[in-house]
Amino acid sequence: MTVEAVRTFLARNAPDLEVLELDASTATVEMAARGHGVVPAQIAKTLSLRIKDRALLIVTSGDARLNNRKIKGVLGGKPRMLGADEVVMLTGHPVGGVCPFGLATPLPVYCDISLKEFDEVVPAAGSTNSAVRIAPERMASLVGAEWIDVCERPGTPAEAAQP
Repeated sequence: MTVEAVRTFLARNAPDLEVLELDASTATVEMAARGHGVVPAQIAKTLSLRIKDRALLIVTSGDARLNNRKIKGVLGGKPRMLGADEVVMLTGHPVGGVCPFGLATPLPVYCDISLKEFDEVVPAAGSTNSAVRIAPERMASLVGAEWIDVCERPGTPAEAAQP
């Protein structure tokens, strides 16, 4: 059902894009990267969070980690991951298939600048075995996302300094 919501969204807003469905699960970054033949960083993972009383989505590079200090500075509070039931209720997508397309509830969407390193990224498409290949700028434009800097990538000074 949720893949259909994504297909409907794409048919209306980006009919040239195709939902890719694999036989194997792509529910984790590593599984998705293997399945789609890309590096893990090219997987556009969508995190479902709550900051204070506001639910929102942040789409990041697959190998990026949230930096709580940056999030607090940009979005005004400490993030908490939503529970699986709340994720399904708000997005219409299961954990492992969450994406910014075809949402059940309008939610603010933010894209971390870590995605801008790539010409093409691979976000999920509403199920644990579906995805879309898309340019990060186009993805952000399609969903009305705001670009923010709230992550650290492996090997960056802030990441390397953490115990």
